[in-house]
Amino acid sequence: MLTLIIGNLSDWNSALAADRELFLTGQLLVATPEMRDPRFIESVIYMVKHDADGAMGVVINKPIARGLIDDLLKSSGRAATGSHKDIVMHYGGPVGPRQGFLLHSDDYLIDGSTKLRHGIAITADVKMLEALAGGKGPRRWLFMLGYAGWGPRQLDAELKIGSWFNLPSDQALIFGGDADKKWRLAMDKRQIPL
Repeated sequence: MLTLIIGNLSDWNSALAADRELFLTGQLLVATPEMRDPRFIESVIYMVKHDADGAMGVVINKPIARGLIDDLLKSSGRAATGSHKDIVMHYGGPVGPRQGFLLHSDDYLIDGSTKLRHGIAITADVKMLEALAGGKGPRRWLFMLGYAGWGPRQLDAELKIGSWFNLPSDQALIFGGDADKKWRLAMDKRQIPL
């Protein structure tokens, strides 16, 4: 039985506002072929936060299970809605593997949603899953369990040794349907300085 712990992202709101123009917040982080950590091989990560205090992102290309939204709601201790809608659960990263996040277009927000950049938001409140089950909610979305986290300067060091490269945000890549092709598509967009 899955116990889903949904947290509130409101403490990141002020940090995000102050650092919107710095670091990799709102960009894609892509594992290079040199990545040796098995948890991140061929990963594409949307960066939710990156500043002097560390970084946080969610992997967007590693689906792990498919099921009914109602089953996910029940496993979270919420009442089923009678919905027969499917949800694909993605591996969001190794930290907090029972914590759920909905990365989504910012056309639908609830209290506790955090607007990021380029029309993207993140919500860690089960009410967003209830909205989806009821036929409401954002137009585009991905559901993740867990996230990737780095301490101060840790990600910067990994970038320096060539484990990652970054790309601008791309909703077509983030929310595109074929997760198996996202890493290759991101690699094809890589620009290597001459």
